[in-house]
Amino acid sequence: MPSRHTPLPPWHKQRARELRGEATDAEACLWYYLRAGRLAGIKFRRQHPMPPYIVDFYSDAARLVIELDGSQHCEEADAQRTLSLEAQGVMVLRFWNDQVLRQAVPVLEEIYRVAHERVALFRGD
Repeated sequence: MPSRHTPLPPWHKQRARELRGEATDAEACLWYYLRAGRLAGIKFRRQHPMPPYIVDFYSDAARLVIELDGSQHCEEADAQRTLSLEAQGVMVLRFWNDQVLRQAVPVLEEIYRVAHERVALFRGD
């Protein structure tokens, strides 16, 4: 069975590694709950390359991207990025950094709900 993954240029991998070391407070907070399958056993990766982008968090099982946005984000660019990622067959959830830091429980509940539904869909449950 052919892989869905395309080989990445070395610079793309390197940039993803750099971003992992530069996590915002919100990314670090959310990663605490997503790492090691802590959210219902669903595996997430952080700063995952999805050319031409590097997404904040990605679950292959749910085909789900989670993006955290700060005040510097441009809505038009974010909308284009979302469309491009959706064209790759993934769903994109966006949250503000402030939401993650001040309202982590509702954010996690939404991620859990969507991820759980999508894992069941792709598994055929």
